[in-house]
Amino acid sequence: MNTLTHFASPQLPLLHRGKVRDSLRAPSGDRLIVVTDRLSAFDSVLETAIPHKGAVLNCLANFWFEKTAHIIPNHVIKLVDANAMLVKEAEPIKVEMVVRHYLTGSMWRGYQAGQRTFSGVTVPDGLTKHQPFPEPIVTPTTKEESDREITPENLVSEGWVSQLLYDQMKEKSLALFKVGSELLSTKGIILVDTKYEFGLLNGELILIDEMHTPDSSRFWSAEDYARNPETAEQMDKEYVRQWLIANKKDGQYPRALTPEVAQEASRRYLDIYERITGTALPSAEPKTTDAPHTGRQDTHARLLANLVQAGLLKEA
Repeated sequence: MNTLTHFASPQLPLLHRGKVRDSLRAPSGDRLIVVTDRLSAFDSVLETAIPHKGAVLNCLANFWFEKTAHIIPNHVIKLVDANAMLVKEAEPIKVEMVVRHYLTGSMWRGYQAGQRTFSGVTVPDGLTKHQPFPEPIVTPTTKEESDREITPENLVSEGWVSQLLYDQMKEKSLALFKVGSELLSTKGIILVDTKYEFGLLNGELILIDEMHTPDSSRFWSAEDYARNPETAEQMDKEYVRQWLIANKKDGQYPRALTPEVAQEASRRYLDIYERITGTALPSAEPKTTDAPHTGRQDTHARLLANLVQAGLLKEA
């Protein structure tokens, strides 16, 4: 399958290679983020890449950044390619603001094991799988080698953020979640939980990374949830997580996916993009003669052509 597993160029110094994103220094001094088709689950990057995944994440994040710019500024300068975005260089805040509206995922697994307090938020006994909370809750984690739950008080006392900055991040996170939930509800989709990342640009709080994507969020079909909450369709990366859990052997998750699972994961990524935006993903459409830099040609070649067109690379 045609996938983008990594990107590098001698013309663009590599700043950081994350689990999914490759960050490079653009000639302007700004940051070029290339979103690959790598897939990370349980703090590990799998050997199997997912076709179109990077383009879905990048284009969907751009869609949401545009929809929420009135709530908080973001780091986007322009979308350069389906898999690449030119962004402002911000100082990242090493905290993930996780907003949850339902008891599911890792929180449900902890709840089943007897845990009742999550990042300083205490929930009552007697809750059921996929049950909604009265209001969305914020359960922050640190961004370290392995993310860890942390209370707002400890975030401040350990020096991750000031109290004022945390309060701003919480307010913006809940406002973003509200906008996302309302828009998605019109598409028959439930925004179950998500995470937001922030940075500072000239001392101003801005939104960075991604938002409301299948990697940063959990989505359910509202129709399926109404029919049976505990078996609601998972329209996101949780599908892969559940497959990994089901195929765990000797305490170890599989390092690779089967072709069938990779294909189904790709279908789910493409489907959620189309359901949210109302249009098919441009990079998944057949190549046309009048649009040489979009379409289903080699992803790496298309990316290079668009970087040259944007003035970020010189032609070889």
